[in-house]
Amino acid sequence: MDKLLEIDLHAILRQRFSAKAGVLFPGFLITWLEKVIRQKELNAMLKAAYPMRGSAFARKILEHLDISVEIKGIENLDSHTRLMFASNHPLGGLDGISLIAELGGRYGDANVRFLVNDMLMNIEPLSDVFLPVNKYGSQGRSAAKTINSALASDKHILQFPAGLVSRLHPDGIIADLEWQKSFVAKAIEYRRDIVPVKFEGENTARFYRVARWRKKLGLKVNIEQILLPGELCKSRGKRFRIIFGKPVSWESLKSREESPRQIAAAIRKMVYSLE
Repeated sequence: MDKLLEIDLHAILRQRFSAKAGVLFPGFLITWLEKVIRQKELNAMLKAAYPMRGSAFARKILEHLDISVEIKGIENLDSHTRLMFASNHPLGGLDGISLIAELGGRYGDANVRFLVNDMLMNIEPLSDVFLPVNKYGSQGRSAAKTINSALASDKHILQFPAGLVSRLHPDGIIADLEWQKSFVAKAIEYRRDIVPVKFEGENTARFYRVARWRKKLGLKVNIEQILLPGELCKSRGKRFRIIFGKPVSWESLKSREESPRQIAAAIRKMVYSLE
């Protein structure tokens, strides 16, 4: 039986940094960080979901948080195979968990792979469905090989083309940043139809406020990311909706005269037009 996953920020930081660097992380600061990420609540969540894995783990998390997710447009997926799901990324955790719960439940965990930052591989109960992206050195080459192998398989692929969580824009709209073009090129290369997916939800005003001030101060590090675990906990009792659009055929993408970047922007626009 798998060991119960438990978050221990003190242990994580001690392991990651040398004794000299550890001076930058005094005990009181780590304790504060544990409160910010709501470590106790996260561990209670992990305990409640233990020993589930994959989509079963995801569904248990939603149940523990009393979260319900309405699904719309699921009939658009009938009779389609080897799909690439491209979703907006409004929440930074719960959106991914909800999509894993739905798609893993529909197709089976063995038939779904979710492209994620390699740091998320530390969420061991979801490691079976995660496909880590690492852009650096030999690990980057190994990750690329693994990703291409999955793309060539019959498994369905899910990803957030924006990479980062949605932000509050100057016009007052909360939406993704620019979508990366690689998912379009890969869909064409591996002959996968793209399913535009819209996840309806928002983080708290605090998250967007911190992100705005961080940008105004010219800080490059996305310090607002540390708030995302707490945002997950704050979602208790909420209701969300996922809308699956009609798949866009890879043949139609290949025949278009626009660049992959322009097509990615068009599919992003398509996602936000789903109702």
